[in-house]
Amino acid sequence: MKIVIGLGNPGIGYERTRHNFGFIFLEYLEKKYKFKIEKKKLDSIIGECTINDEKVIFVKPMKFMNLSGEAVQKVKSWYKVEDKDIIVIFDDIDIQFGDVRYKVSGSGGSHNGMKNIVQMLSSNNIARIKLRTWKFKA
Repeated sequence: MKIVIGLGNPGIGYERTRHNFGFIFLEYLEKKYKFKIEKKKLDSIIGECTINDEKVIFVKPMKFMNLSGEAVQKVKSWYKVEDKDIIVIFDDIDIQFGDVRYKVSGSGGSHNGMKNIVQMLSSNNIARIKLRTWKFKA
C-alpha cells in the first residue's frame, strides 16, 4: 500500500493557487484513474484506487499546510504504513519554474508544510515530489 499526500490549504480562497498544487495534482489523478477523493476522515479528504495491483490511498490534509503533519501522522497510523510508503506532492518556490524534483528523503527544507510532516513523523525518510508551477514577476 502507498499513501500519496497532496499538500494544500482548505478553503476556496486557496483553490487555484500554487499553495494548492498538491490538491490540484491529486484531482488530475482522480480523473486519470477514475476514482473519487471524497471521504472525510483523519483531518483529511481521502480516496483510494488500485494502480499496478497495489492499493493507493490519496490524501488531501484539511489542516493548513504548515500543520499538515498532524493529518499525515493520523493517516500513517490508521493505515499502518511505513515512512517509505508515503509520497508527498507540493509546489516548492525554492526550485526553478517548470522543474520537478523527486527525493526519497531529506529535511523539510524551507517548505513549512514538509518541515511539519518531517517533525510530526520524526523522520526524514519521506519521499517527496516537488514542483515549481507558477512563475512570479519580481
